[in-house]
Amino acid sequence: MQVLKFGGTSVANAENINKVTNIVRSAVEKEPTVVVVSALGGVTDMLLKSGALAAAGNPDYKQLLQQVTQRHLETVKSLLPLTHQSSVLSMVVQQCNEIEDICNGVFLLGELSPRTKDRMVSYGELLSSQIISAFMNATGVKNAWVDARKVIVTDSNYCNAGVDYSATNARLKDFFLSHPESLFIVPGFVSADATGNTTTLGRGGSDFTAAIIGAALNASAVEIWTDVSGMMTADPRLVPNAKPIASISYQEAMELSHFGAKVVYPPTIQPLLNKGIPVWVKNTFAPEDAGTVIQSESGANGNIIRGISSINRIALLMLEGSSMVGIPGFSRRLFEALAAHTINVILITQASSEHSICVGVDESFAEKAKQVVDNAFSYEIETGRVNPLIVEKGLAIVALVGDNMKSHAGTSGKMFGAIGRNGVNVRAIAQGSSERNISAVIASEDVKKAINVLHEEFFETTYKQVNLFIVGTGNVGSKLLAQLNRQQPYLQEHLRLQVRVAGIANSRKMAFDDEGIDMASWQEVLEGGSSMSIDEFVRIAVTKNLRNSVFVDVTANATVAHVYDRLFEKSIAVVACNKIACSSPYSYYKKLKDLSREHNTSFHFETNVGASLPIIGTLNDLLRSGDEVTKIQAVLSGTLNFVFNNYDGSRSFAEVVRQAQDEGYTEPDPRLDLSGKDVMRKIMILAREAGEKLEMEDITNTTFMPESCMQGSVEDFYKEMERQEAHFKALFEAAAKEGKKLKFVAQYENGKASVGLQHIDPQHDFYHLYGKDNIVLFYTTRYTEQPMVVKGAGAGAEVTASGVFADIIRAARV
Repeated sequence: MQVLKFGGTSVANAENINKVTNIVRSAVEKEPTVVVVSALGGVTDMLLKSGALAAAGNPDYKQLLQQVTQRHLETVKSLLPLTHQSSVLSMVVQQCNEIEDICNGVFLLGELSPRTKDRMVSYGELLSSQIISAFMNATGVKNAWVDARKVIVTDSNYCNAGVDYSATNARLKDFFLSHPESLFIVPGFVSADATGNTTTLGRGGSDFTAAIIGAALNASAVEIWTDVSGMMTADPRLVPNAKPIASISYQEAMELSHFGAKVVYPPTIQPLLNKGIPVWVKNTFAPEDAGTVIQSESGANGNIIRGISSINRIALLMLEGSSMVGIPGFSRRLFEALAAHTINVILITQASSEHSICVGVDESFAEKAKQVVDNAFSYEIETGRVNPLIVEKGLAIVALVGDNMKSHAGTSGKMFGAIGRNGVNVRAIAQGSSERNISAVIASEDVKKAINVLHEEFFETTYKQVNLFIVGTGNVGSKLLAQLNRQQPYLQEHLRLQVRVAGIANSRKMAFDDEGIDMASWQEVLEGGSSMSIDEFVRIAVTKNLRNSVFVDVTANATVAHVYDRLFEKSIAVVACNKIACSSPYSYYKKLKDLSREHNTSFHFETNVGASLPIIGTLNDLLRSGDEVTKIQAVLSGTLNFVFNNYDGSRSFAEVVRQAQDEGYTEPDPRLDLSGKDVMRKIMILAREAGEKLEMEDITNTTFMPESCMQGSVEDFYKEMERQEAHFKALFEAAAKEGKKLKFVAQYENGKASVGLQHIDPQHDFYHLYGKDNIVLFYTTRYTEQPMVVKGAGAGAEVTASGVFADIIRAARV
């Protein structure tokens, strides 16, 4: 004997019932079969709503009941041949009239008791099972319909009845042994107490019906047919890459079902566990799929974790008080108060100090719980020994489930590390002594992100998803986007990173797409976006709450640089090409560094100094290894190096500067480079990273630019440089006369920093520095005579973009 149960979705309409019949026809050919069916999809909710409307004195219940009647009549007409319809249509009309009579009584009384509610909702399964039985008989699948109220005996706990297994087993065995048929159709969910009053087994109780029958008859297997191909590693509505679980233990299945995995009704497992009867979860709409088998051993599949589940709408109740410490009985009184008012406790945690105890309950019971607990401890609250119960709403429980966790150290650390890096705050933690379940209470708004992060951590061997929010699409930004587009296949194949641009903005427009903006057409997407506001951009990025989020600043905008703190507070990593943040007043620089550490998120700004050269990274490596920087000498402006490498007096200084700008080596306003201000920022950032509390005003700048060149517009600047050509030529000739070259040098030593034009002799490391190259010499306690040298291209949109790209990968791989 085998038992097959089909849920509401599987029997929602005539088309689906045909699919069910085909599955049953194949099953009966193998061995005798009991088929348990739910109500037509959505009917139970319609019946409950009808009862509620009637109890509230709202006559609209009649219209709703008419829809219920019509739904069943149309199903009969769609399924059965005309010659077989009459008796079934009469049955439907008769039972629907009975439902209406019940509702009429409820309407007159203004009351819907649990007993009446059970009687009313039972018609959903009674109608569907009789229609399906008639259809199968009409199509040659011979069967007998079994009234579950005659064989399943319960107590009188209406709406969630407890089963009398002894009486039920006896009745089931007697019935099936005395009937020679090989196929039986049974309404799920429905039962009756010892006096014959209709009861129900709770929402989802059709699974339980199948389990009760399967256990009583020592079935070879119980199959739960639904609309998914087995139990999944996570809710596929939240995690697109959720995978079917091939095999799972009874205990693991119960843990997952209790914590929100709705595929199997929680009480289903227990009767079958005791007899070792396997449970299969299969897909009515893809019967060829393997599905999930629930059995004694979960089987080896290489995963420590079997699945991830969640329960939403949780409230935490916190009872605190100094007088609780060391005094027995507080916990007992708390749980007695809740139990006396049928408030179910989902999660319990207590600190070893005994100063507080925290429990999780369904949010709908929160106010009631507050009232009953405060009443139970009224004396202690009045005398100040215990605080009034604290209630926190808007929470959810996320749970990791797996039998193998107990033999693998570090699972909890991996779990909390993963969600912590994504800014998910944990309000409470519970782990059973079996070590089969680790549960964390988090904000409801973080559930989707947390489950996806955990699924990546424990199940994804393909890739980690990274969501970028990029501000700045100019010269460097556009190159970065092109590099991202070009490298996406490589990143996914070799680094297991799926990098998506979830938001993009320039000075005029911004656009967002949770699924990732198409990098081949980002210009069109951006042009069709909304007006840009950096505050709104940050608000949207934070609200989306996407996992592994990285904010990328490819601007030189001060307003953008001053939103980083808000991003760190939400655990969004920041990659900054923009130098303004780290060269702002030291207090803001330190605040950003502290916030990134406090919120366990990344702050990368390698391109602030030397484009893609690993200057800041090298400096940090020296410091982390215990070295100490004593002096830094550097040529940090690719622009100025390019200019002085190409200026020999044969062309005007203005022409060479314009060439540098045309080739993309300067800031939009070249005066920022030529004034030395940009170099001042860079040496200050290096000094700060070396541990110095340096401000811009502490840096000496020996400028070579005439003051008149720094006035007016950019075009005025070029015109004035032409007029000042004699000044620039004199600078060049003075150095050439000594056989030296001009280099704009930055230096930091003994807490002091300076920048300025210097004459460099041929023996110096700076002399043979060509093109737009940068160079940094680190003198340290280890590198005293010969410095650590970092040298290479220090300007250009392509190399700067590649440096930003590298920082993104560093942030993504944390």
